[in-house]
Amino acid sequence: MSVANSISSAVSASPSAGIRALARFGFAAKGVVYLLVGVLALLAATGQRGGQTADKKQAVQTLQDLPGGPVLLGIIAFGLLGYIVWRFVQAIRDTENKGSGAKGIGRRLGYAGSGLLYASLAWYAAQLAMNGSASEGGNSQQTLTAKVLSWPGGDWIIMAVGLIIIGSGIYQIIRAYSGKFHKHVNSSNLPANQQNVVYRTGQVGYTARGVVMAIIGYFFVQAGQQSRASAAGTTDEAFDLLATMGPSVLGVVALGLMAYGLYMLVQARYPVLNGV
Repeated sequence: MSVANSISSAVSASPSAGIRALARFGFAAKGVVYLLVGVLALLAATGQRGGQTADKKQAVQTLQDLPGGPVLLGIIAFGLLGYIVWRFVQAIRDTENKGSGAKGIGRRLGYAGSGLLYASLAWYAAQLAMNGSASEGGNSQQTLTAKVLSWPGGDWIIMAVGLIIIGSGIYQIIRAYSGKFHKHVNSSNLPANQQNVVYRTGQVGYTARGVVMAIIGYFFVQAGQQSRASAAGTTDEAFDLLATMGPSVLGVVALGLMAYGLYMLVQARYPVLNGV
């Protein structure tokens, strides 16, 4: 039996209630992370924290200073693990009915990729919870970019990655204003009088997330064009760029990311989880 079949069998044998609980826990953890990132960016926009913004890892690190910090970090790590598991369930079991065509396979691989993006953050939170410290290994994104740039055609690969990220950011914005997103909210178990509020919150959140993703993609395109890994940037650098446009611009995007975090918390409470 192949590894893929083994994984698929293991997933199929998992109780639906267990997978559903992991997914909801994952949405909640992701929501908390985005709330923290948004709050810290808003504080920076208003002149607090010396104007310093924070990426996801730095945001998670702030939990250390709270009462019961290690416990909170452990919960976040476990929640993010749940999110990763759910994304792989979506990819393997095709819970969203994307099919086995080229487009469907691409979307399902995207689910798996989304899960993997949170693997390093989950491990970082777990290290903080267990040891009180964690090695970030420098800027891992720039290190990986530098490695790819050293390959034949590496600059084109990095530019392609950047364009994909920009496309994903634009998709987030399109999703915010598509009828499909509205139907997604309406098909949840949300009380009818709250659905419009949640829909508007999700619109603001997806728009802000799309803007940040597009900026990060732009950084990758620049890194490829210049064959310079240091040009690649994360959420933190995206915030720094927004800050140069004025504190109000950074503040609006920060509020948007907080809205996205709130929307994820609503997803945890009233999820639309197919195929489990």
